[in-house]
Amino acid sequence: MSKKTSGKRPTGKKTAAVTHPCKKCTGRCCRYFALPIDTPQEWDDFDDIRWYLSHEDVTVFVEKGDWYLNVKNTCRYLCPKDFRCRNYELRPHICRKYNTGTCDLMGDEYDHEMHFLDDRQMEEYMRIKFGPRVFEKLEPKKRKKSKTKKILQKRS
Repeated sequence: MSKKTSGKRPTGKKTAAVTHPCKKCTGRCCRYFALPIDTPQEWDDFDDIRWYLSHEDVTVFVEKGDWYLNVKNTCRYLCPKDFRCRNYELRPHICRKYNTGTCDLMGDEYDHEMHFLDDRQMEEYMRIKFGPRVFEKLEPKKRKKSKTKKILQKRS
């Protein structure tokens, strides 16, 4: 039996091995979760979001008109040494449907229309949306001194 050859001579050049994107992965998608939230309409809705943003490792973003609460919190199954899933066989459906085409490592930058990193940014947005005096209703009202207190102060 003779071996079939392609007829091409070896060039001596090594071809680069194709590396699967998961080999470069650092588990970015396993370090946060984003939950859809109702699109805020009223002042109270925006104030609730301001409260979310008062917490550590929480952001809110808008993408394609939809609002999301983003919580930075690493999955307990992400191995810190090799960034592999220690629960791969039993991983949830949301993990199973994730693919390298939309992966955080391989995909484009995020396409956020807005991204609020803290409560101060939301406060500024609320001032633009509702006017500069938007927070006046939260400020304590100055109480008028009673007539009795005024009389006692004059006598002292």
